[in-house]
Amino acid sequence: MKLLAASILSADFTRLADEIAAVEAAGADWLHIDVMDGHFVPNLTIGPPVIEKIKKVAKIPLDVHLMIHHADLSLEDYTRAGADFLSVHVEASPHLHRSLSRIRELGVKPSVALNPHTPVESMGYILSEVEMVLLMSVNPGFGGQSFIPAVLKKATELKNLRDEHKLSFKIEMDGGIKADNISQISQAGVDVFVVGSGIFQTKDYKTTISTLKKNINPQ
Repeated sequence: MKLLAASILSADFTRLADEIAAVEAAGADWLHIDVMDGHFVPNLTIGPPVIEKIKKVAKIPLDVHLMIHHADLSLEDYTRAGADFLSVHVEASPHLHRSLSRIRELGVKPSVALNPHTPVESMGYILSEVEMVLLMSVNPGFGGQSFIPAVLKKATELKNLRDEHKLSFKIEMDGGIKADNISQISQAGVDVFVVGSGIFQTKDYKTTISTLKKNINPQ
């Protein structure tokens, strides 16, 4: 099943609860929440206290993406705040297997994120430990960037590895996804599509999400 995750990084934070309710009513399957520390990526966003408040109003799963150094120190905080999926970066996780195991122990679905330049091989032997792999299709740190087409090859490579080893993890992609490229991304093997400005910068969320979902599975 193909899923659409609305990235709140592009939402109006002065009326965040209303924005969440609007994308839920419009048909979003998940909420994608970007956590940035100003060190691993050049921006600061939100932390556990805000996610805890989001959890109280959200009716769909929270897909929390940690773009932070030393994520192991705060995994408990993000799981308590209400994450359903929790992604840590290969590039920022020197003990990746330990991090993933701890996330699972905490009752949350573990996910691994890769920057655009990072090869699939960097995950080593941990694919059987994850519920999802998040492929960044922009350089992380800011919303509204342009899609990097070369990442499509990584999605296909990952899908082939999943099929070859009979695994069941989801393949997620985040960055620059719009109505005019989501069909191509879907064909590359992606299961979960993170869309921020492609939803929140449009006037009619319901029409936008309906178009995105139609283009995920073109007839």
